Amino acid sequence: MGVEIERKWLVTEESLSKEQTIRKDELDYSDMEQGYLCRNPVVRIRKSKYKEGRTEYILCYKGQGLLEREEYNLPLTEEAYFMLRGKIEGRLIKKRRYRLPYGKYCIEWDIFKADLKGLMYAEVEFPSGEEALAFHPPSWFSRELTGEAGYSNADLAFQ
Repeated sequence: MGVEIERKWLVTEESLSKEQTIRKDELDYSDMEQGYLCRNPVVRIRKSKYKEGRTEYILCYKGQGLLEREEYNLPLTEEAYFMLRGKIEGRLIKKRRYRLPYGKYCIEWDIFKADLKGLMYAEVEFPSGEEALAFHPPSWFSRELTGEAGYSNADLAFQ
């Protein structure tokens, strides 16, 4: 069984202004689009085009939970992705995900596009619930969203 343990924070222009060392042009990133085939349980498809040009297609199942939940990722072909994309419910989410090293962790900083433009999240995954709870976020993270309903990407797709 795959398990995802992660915390999520809102990032605002105001909170980001506290961090002067982030240079987006120097960061690894991928441009993503993702859609949802089912909301409960979450079944998602995602296309990720990486900075170096590689493209990856994934089908993801996520179980119940906020801090910790089941997660399975399976590869898709490009053809299967586009066939399933025609069957999504809600909106197709588009975003750029930057990856920043932070100690022994990796911050995934999502900057949403299209009709969600202006929204930014930061997520950090952990090997255990204990580490997740002990984590001290950087100053440029704003309000924590981990335990709040309505802030998952699946929720955003259906708003």
